[in-house]
Amino acid sequence: MKIRNLKHHLRWENAWEEMRQERMGKPKVSYDDEFFKKSANDFSERIKLNDYEFGRKSTEMLDEIIDDNFEVLEIGTGPGTLTVPLAKKVKKITGIEFAERNIKNLKLNLKENNLLNVEIVNKKWEKIEDDKIMGKFDLVVCSHFLWQIKDVDELLKRMENASRRYCSIIQPCGRDELIKEIFEKISNQKYTGQFEPDADYFAYVILREWGRLVSVGYFDYTFERNLKEQVRNVAGFIGRFYEVDTVLEKKIKDYLLEISEDGIYREENKAAVMWWQPEK
Repeated sequence: MKIRNLKHHLRWENAWEEMRQERMGKPKVSYDDEFFKKSANDFSERIKLNDYEFGRKSTEMLDEIIDDNFEVLEIGTGPGTLTVPLAKKVKKITGIEFAERNIKNLKLNLKENNLLNVEIVNKKWEKIEDDKIMGKFDLVVCSHFLWQIKDVDELLKRMENASRRYCSIIQPCGRDELIKEIFEKISNQKYTGQFEPDADYFAYVILREWGRLVSVGYFDYTFERNLKEQVRNVAGFIGRFYEVDTVLEKKIKDYLLEISEDGIYREENKAAVMWWQPEK
């Protein structure tokens, strides 16, 4: 949690919105016209190279509540980080995804894994009609998606309304030390949480206020990137505060070259998995 926010705001909504604006601002990147397309492809390739580690470990934690008869609603599939491993364990997944780049990669990844039990709904989550999903799913899961949601308690209410058994939120947590170091080097200012990832904190607080009994587990996972991919990864964060032109791109690249030993950048991460039963 950002201490600076808690000191100045009495309501969690204010802290959430400030952090969300920092997290969700579209990066200003001008050194490569295909930056966003390449970044989406980078992510899809990374999850395949580590055999969907994030999704596999998330699914393993949910093993105690799911079975092969489950029908699942997944909010924000991305390229299939969770979708692919989870689809191997359940009867059907209805996946909500708006971004065309993600859908293209998701379809390819499902085909590669011979998975035919995933229905993709190309809509924004906010545009999904409640009466179409009310009480229709054994599990409603939101993975790595919270920062895209403006109203967290509304998301949780809609998840519970769509579920007949369980809800789950899966979210990266902890700090990316490399991004922090580069931000401080480039900006000459102290890092104060601009890339704070712990969105799960807010959901947990709301659910406990509602009286829900929330189970929480954690796991470690790793991403590996080559130099070009890591430059794009860093630019995606830094670009929310500074335009990443050819000059700044070179600074990022030079710094990465200084700290690399073998040309591969390994990012050690942690993730939180929460699950609970909606109030009947």
